[in-house]
Amino acid sequence: MSDSSTAQTPATATRGASANAGSQAHPPTTEIVLTSPQRWRAFWVCVAVAGITILDLSKVNVALPSIEAALGAGSTELQLIVSGYVLTFGLVLVPMGRLGDQRSRRALFIVGLSLFTVASLACALAVSPLMLMVARLLQGVAAGIQMPQVLGLIQQLFQGKERGRAFGLFGATIGIATAFGPTIGGLLILIGGPTDGWRLIFWMNVPLCIIAIALAAWVLPKTRTRSRRALSFDPFGVLLFGLAVLSLMWPFLFTTGSPDDDPRRWWLLVAFVLFAGAFVAWERHYESTGKQPLIRFVLFRVSSFRNGTLLIGAYFTALPALFLLTTLFLQTGVGLAPVYAGMVTIGFALASAVFSWIGGNLVGTYGRPVVVWGLVGVLACVAGLASAALFVPAQWVAWVMAGVMVIGGIGGGLVMSPNQTLTLADIPVKQGGVAGSIGQLGQRIGTSVGTAVALSLFYATIYREGGGDSPDIVVYHDAYAYGMIAVAIFVALAFLISVVDLSSRRRKKARSS
Repeated sequence: MSDSSTAQTPATATRGASANAGSQAHPPTTEIVLTSPQRWRAFWVCVAVAGITILDLSKVNVALPSIEAALGAGSTELQLIVSGYVLTFGLVLVPMGRLGDQRSRRALFIVGLSLFTVASLACALAVSPLMLMVARLLQGVAAGIQMPQVLGLIQQLFQGKERGRAFGLFGATIGIATAFGPTIGGLLILIGGPTDGWRLIFWMNVPLCIIAIALAAWVLPKTRTRSRRALSFDPFGVLLFGLAVLSLMWPFLFTTGSPDDDPRRWWLLVAFVLFAGAFVAWERHYESTGKQPLIRFVLFRVSSFRNGTLLIGAYFTALPALFLLTTLFLQTGVGLAPVYAGMVTIGFALASAVFSWIGGNLVGTYGRPVVVWGLVGVLACVAGLASAALFVPAQWVAWVMAGVMVIGGIGGGLVMSPNQTLTLADIPVKQGGVAGSIGQLGQRIGTSVGTAVALSLFYATIYREGGGDSPDIVVYHDAYAYGMIAVAIFVALAFLISVVDLSSRRRKKARSS
């Protein structure tokens, strides 16, 4: 699956790797010729499934009170129901991206989607907190199997400006799923009632996934590698990688901002340093023996990939925290119902969808400046939201925030899909799955870190200034402001990385001219 072969004819989704690449341990694949309508049908199936998996990152949050009442779940169990999904999602992303690059993205996509269906059914039928926790862990594994295949297939199916448009639509879908998740969750709870409405959140997935499985079997391209050597897997590397990811994400995922948080969890970051160092050393040794490692670190020598991955990690450290803080402020500080608090983000979702598509079309012409200006818009949104919380009367603040969210959505749309296109532009198609999964892992880690920091600042301020017992609105103003300062720092970091990457590209262009 080489870039060059796809570029030769628009109707070719993927061809066998070149002779040189194949002889250097990259597997040849069967030749598949797809028309443009066939490619776009495959794309829409992939993107729809990606949207479903991202929805489950956010729509469950608003169901926690309902789950607590129905199953008698405690705070630790509720935390595992939310965080367990994110944790296992992140754990399997890179190994499954590698496996998809080596073998069959289509097969893994269908396997992951089938497991996601079964896990969603188990969630909907859960009769105890333990059953729901286990089912959510399986859901996360399934999502982590699917997502790398989605990115690898987009990389495989499209080239040039058409790939930019595809990633634009992908970014629009992810933006809508991220922003609409709380609203959809709140509406389903209203429909199903406060006791069992949470079950509809999981029942919703089952028919959608069954339809998607049938469509995937029909429209996704069939590819299979033939080289036995290229099918080598690195189980010890996978183990070290999993331990490193687990020890990094765990302390952040289980940070609630409460004084009861166990401070000993931060010692896991020491374990992360040890496991990460051992993983890097092992992978270099493994590759030196002529075998294919889990991650080829040569990828990080590609500046566009390295900078784009760091940028999106910083951006996703900010974005979910922005939504969470705003929803918490409106619910606990202003007193809005969950469904109405969730609706404040609709403007972000719609604007992000439109401008993801626009950005996907612009990036082929203007490149990294599209992302730079997008981040300026997101920074303006952060400043506007914080100002609204501090200075706008409570009866109007939700309306003003909804308007400010539109500005953030415009900026966010110009960040997501253009950055995805630029990040993977110089990566060979045969490594598209693992490269895309590294970016997705950065997003999951960023989400866990940003959420932990935001919750800690928000609740620590409430406990400090209000004693945690029906505090005054002024206390919520302060809590929201401190949290949004952290969000602004993370967005500013993403902006700085985008400027560094832009400067690097301009220097490279000047040297080559």
